Amino acid sequence: MSSLQPNNVAAVRASVCMASYNGSAYITEQLASILEQLGPTDEVVIVDDASTDGTRDAVRAFGDDRIRLLEAASNQGYVRSFEQAVLASRGSRIFLADQDDIWIEGRLELMLAALDKYAVVASNFDVLGGGPRPAIARLRSADSNRRVPNLAGILIGYRAYYGCGMAFRREVLGLFAPVPRYLKESHDLWLAIGGNVLGSIGHLDESTLLRRIHGANATPEGWRSLRVIVSARLVLLRLMGEALRRTAGQNRAPK
Repeated sequence: MSSLQPNNVAAVRASVCMASYNGSAYITEQLASILEQLGPTDEVVIVDDASTDGTRDAVRAFGDDRIRLLEAASNQGYVRSFEQAVLASRGSRIFLADQDDIWIEGRLELMLAALDKYAVVASNFDVLGGGPRPAIARLRSADSNRRVPNLAGILIGYRAYYGCGMAFRREVLGLFAPVPRYLKESHDLWLAIGGNVLGSIGHLDESTLLRRIHGANATPEGWRSLRVIVSARLVLLRLMGEALRRTAGQNRAPK
């Protein structure tokens, strides 16, 4: 594994981008579920956000040349770590993955097929161990490309866009990155906003991963204060304006 991007590499089909932080208890199981679905020229790009446990050692223990481990000098937060991983990726299809989930068999091929039609794809998930899902409705394929309802759903909070279930074409990279500097969380909603503004986002009815729910999840649990909710909605509105600006002049998704 190398912390530097090689100059000459074979064409990469899929890049799985992950931000890791103190995930030694879970990351081995997740990486195993990912690697068994990847081909020989696919890759996993992990940005470790200055972990203080054995996360990096757990990654290195795989000894798999498809894994590229980048180490942040200091803790920068998961949004910046995901952005760094995405920018370091080389694949024509870019997948986001959390360190503590488990990919369901067939996820990669199902989403790759969907990406032939859509610029951004979002799938559903089940909870590891069969526990209750967060109180938000599953995505429906019937709502794919319904830009206004989907954007309204993001703003109100009833569209279940989770980064761990999302992927996008490399052509969308210029829309996703650079991630606006004021965005401190919800990079997945930023990607979903971009896909909807483009008018090319596909919802998969299927669950493609098992999500581990625990106290250290990056996604907040429970209710937030009114002040925090209002502040978050204002950020989402600002992101929608930024996505419109970046896609100005584009009448269709990249082919």
